[in-house]
Amino acid sequence: MTGTGTMAGTVSAERVAAEVVDPELPMLTLAELGVLRAVETGTDGSVTATLTPTYSGCPAMAEMRADLAARLESAGFADVRIVTVLDPPWTTDWISDEGRRKLTEHGIAPPGPAPRHAGGGPLPLVLSPTRRVVPCPYCGSADTEETSRFGATSCRALRRCRSCLEPYEQVKEI
Repeated sequence: MTGTGTMAGTVSAERVAAEVVDPELPMLTLAELGVLRAVETGTDGSVTATLTPTYSGCPAMAEMRADLAARLESAGFADVRIVTVLDPPWTTDWISDEGRRKLTEHGIAPPGPAPRHAGGGPLPLVLSPTRRVVPCPYCGSADTEETSRFGATSCRALRRCRSCLEPYEQVKEI
């Protein structure tokens, strides 16, 4: 995230934006999820925040934009613009270490490394598990199974641990 550090009152736009939570994974901020790409404050006090959706059809983008704008406006920033950029495309590698820790803490298996395309160019979006072993976020066992390819959103799968028998969600690698 980048910003100029200009403040409305005593709070920077960058700091306010960094605290906005994701509507589908409310234990994570947009910054921890890696979708908040930049926050810039102009010399006139205007704020431009840049978001990259997790995928182009993400149904939560409208809510993310509205929540981000509302938080910035309530902090005293009058001229707020939210810009959506698709390039470079978001990848699960952008989830911060803190975000991965919070996912695990809330019983959701964080994604492994995103798949790479050896020949360059766009990587086809595959919303199915890309790794065979998805450790249980509760007990750490590798003895787990997929119970449904899709969870609450298409970027998550449902799994069950065969050791502790707990069900859990997995964020798929993108």
